[in-house]
Amino acid sequence: MQVTPGYFIQYAGQFEAEERATQNILVFSVIAFVAITVIMYLSVKSIPSTAMIMINLPIGLVGGVIAVALTGGVISVASLVGFVSLFGVATRNGLLLVDNYNSKYAEGMPLKDVIVKGSMERLNAILMTALTSALGLAPMVLQGGPGQEILQPLSIVVFGGLFTSTAITLVVLPALYAKFGKFLFPKKQEEVKEQQFFMHM
Repeated sequence: MQVTPGYFIQYAGQFEAEERATQNILVFSVIAFVAITVIMYLSVKSIPSTAMIMINLPIGLVGGVIAVALTGGVISVASLVGFVSLFGVATRNGLLLVDNYNSKYAEGMPLKDVIVKGSMERLNAILMTALTSALGLAPMVLQGGPGQEILQPLSIVVFGGLFTSTAITLVVLPALYAKFGKFLFPKKQEEVKEQQFFMHM
């Protein structure tokens, strides 16, 4: 679009507000991601375990992306807020599982038993959390129309992401621990003391 010399086009109003809100959400999302990573490390006390939980987070968001694509493919500010909310859900599920693995491994349980028993003990908690959250979001997902411009996009993202984040937690994390478990668990106190002893010799 051509304009007369000396004039320019500037988008303002709602468009400007949405652009500013999107930038703010992205900035705070990065800050939240870093804070969650630090908290995860303080909880599981293992850098590899923390990495496994955090790597699964973007994969868990696939359900939210698919849900948005199936319902029109429009990413709004409300949708971005939904993606940030999914980080919290996926992190909680991963932490429940990994922390239980670490506790059982510290007790001296064999790796296979750690994965099987640890997963079964947390299965109900993770599934019930996902199911109750999905049922609570279902009315907002199904009810469209005026007044739902914010709640519906947010609900759609979280609703879709709940399925993939739960599947990732219950399938991918146990598989990773079955393959690389010995490298993911935090070192036992006895092993740490042994290493310190040999270092001082």
